[in-house]
Amino acid sequence: MNAADLGLPVDVPSTALFTDQYELTMLQAALRAGTADRRSVFEVFTRRLPEGRRYGALAGVGRVLDAVENFRFDPAVLGFLRDRDIVDAPTLDWLAGYRFSGDIWGYPEGEVYFPGSPVLRVEGSFAECVLLETVILSILNHDSAIAAAASRMSAAAGGRGLIEMGARRTHELAAVAASRAAYVGGFDSTSDLAAGFRYGIPTVGTSAHAFTLLHDTERDAFRAQIDSLGRGTTLLVDTYDVAEAVRAAVEIAGPELGAVRIDSGDLLLVAHRVRAQLDELGARDTKIVVTSDLDEYAIASLAAAPVDAYGVGTQLVTGSGHPTCSMVYKLVARAASADPKAPLVPVAKKSLGGKASVGGRKWAARRRDARGVAEAEVVGTGPVPDALAADQLLVELVKGGEVVAREPLEAARARHIAARAALPVSATQLSRGEPVLPTEYV
Repeated sequence: MNAADLGLPVDVPSTALFTDQYELTMLQAALRAGTADRRSVFEVFTRRLPEGRRYGALAGVGRVLDAVENFRFDPAVLGFLRDRDIVDAPTLDWLAGYRFSGDIWGYPEGEVYFPGSPVLRVEGSFAECVLLETVILSILNHDSAIAAAASRMSAAAGGRGLIEMGARRTHELAAVAASRAAYVGGFDSTSDLAAGFRYGIPTVGTSAHAFTLLHDTERDAFRAQIDSLGRGTTLLVDTYDVAEAVRAAVEIAGPELGAVRIDSGDLLLVAHRVRAQLDELGARDTKIVVTSDLDEYAIASLAAAPVDAYGVGTQLVTGSGHPTCSMVYKLVARAASADPKAPLVPVAKKSLGGKASVGGRKWAARRRDARGVAEAEVVGTGPVPDALAADQLLVELVKGGEVVAREPLEAARARHIAARAALPVSATQLSRGEPVLPTEYV
């Protein structure tokens, strides 16, 4: 869900300068050469998944739509470009009236993808499409990396709660985007209030070790927190002695204590001991939350532990070792002239080093077996085979410059869970391996 849906007073600034300078110099040269108006098709895809990953998780589509809508060259931006002599006067005049008027198709947010999947297709004049390259890649590369990490953690958690807690480990604005992407990937809540405000994500939070250290005794800290937040709060029990803290927590809050949080030590061992102690004290409904530099592997290692929820920070907001998806934005077709009726001609980069691309305006479909399990990502440039017509992946996002596919964030989250569930079982294995689906070109 975006700010507009919530009726929130969140102003989105112009995104026009979230770009690389060469987008504007290409525009200037194309305008002078008379090729800027040629109808063009750009596609976003990745040539490979990060090493060991079995699938990608697409996030950021909603933010891309916001960015396209707000890609405007206002007087201040134009003044900056003029003062720095970045582009010439005719180009400044053209930019002053810039509004994207083309079409965008893409995989819906939350969908999974594979090498070669055309996750976004941008169509319009060369001039209006080329300007969007950097901001689109900036959003999709970041958000999809976070969503992929979140998805792996969600699968490892096996239905237990997941709290995003990475705001202190990344740029303040990236933290908000990371919270959103983590929610798409399967997390349940965030500690970041800006993410809750902007996107409606559930927020949680109680206290840190500093609160305990502030008070003369741990018991004083627990009493203060319970008096303020109620017996259903979560008490942090590893500032001093865990066993003594758990005993004090239950004595003060009673069996209605909501949860205890463990943030250090051998989490597997400590969780078992705490669970046994809580049960002995009659607090059988009190839950256990664990934090402390968790990633998908640590979460998986705690599968047998009596843990009810995980709080994840650093590893989540940095993509768990893979902070980008290496997506690219490539011209795959263009008209031979500025005539609107001129046919599209496939174009492709030919180079060594694995950077070649496949030309042509593409469609994509996911072929499934008789049980409904995905077995291949099929990408083509010609007519869609009848057998795949109902399984096409791209949907219309922008038509004639107008966004036509905005949706609540919960829809993207539910889509991702369903898409991941339709993959072969090996998709969620944490061991290294190749993409779980092959990409077939037809």
